[in-house]
Amino acid sequence: MSLIGYARVSTTDQNTDTQLERLKAAGCDIVRQEKVSGRSRDGRSELETILDFIRPGDTLVVVKLDRLGRSTRDVLNLVHELDEKGASLRILEPDVCTAGPLGKMVLTVLGMIAEMELGFIKDRQAAGIAKAKAKGVYKGRPVSLDHQQIRKLHSQGMGATAIAKQIGCSRGAIYKALSAS
Repeated sequence: MSLIGYARVSTTDQNTDTQLERLKAAGCDIVRQEKVSGRSRDGRSELETILDFIRPGDTLVVVKLDRLGRSTRDVLNLVHELDEKGASLRILEPDVCTAGPLGKMVLTVLGMIAEMELGFIKDRQAAGIAKAKAKGVYKGRPVSLDHQQIRKLHSQGMGATAIAKQIGCSRGAIYKALSAS
């Protein structure tokens, strides 16, 4: 029976150090970490690895529920998968374990709260943007790519994929930069 920790942050400028410390202190033998959005399970290879190898009696441990997922449905699906494998989920803050029926009920409520909080965050963000636009201070996200360099590379016959690899961004960003010119 292993305690398997999972740490996640959403962006590359964040780090998992605090989560790692808490998971190790909780007795996790193995800790997997990744930097990817929790909106869906897409691209969360470390979580998938855990789910592939978790065994009956093991416990997946996360510091907070929102590190596991932002959607109640995703969280409940994860708990169901763990349950099917004979494993459980433990959240350190607040301390909840799905090993019993009360834990599953509390987890469902917490999942709904996490999803509701995400909605509140989006609402506050939209209100702040609207207020800034009304004052004329909101200019949108600053341009981080050199559009002139992108156009130059494209005019030299380089394709969007090659440009994206060279600059270090997505193809979509290249197409967007090219269409803006």
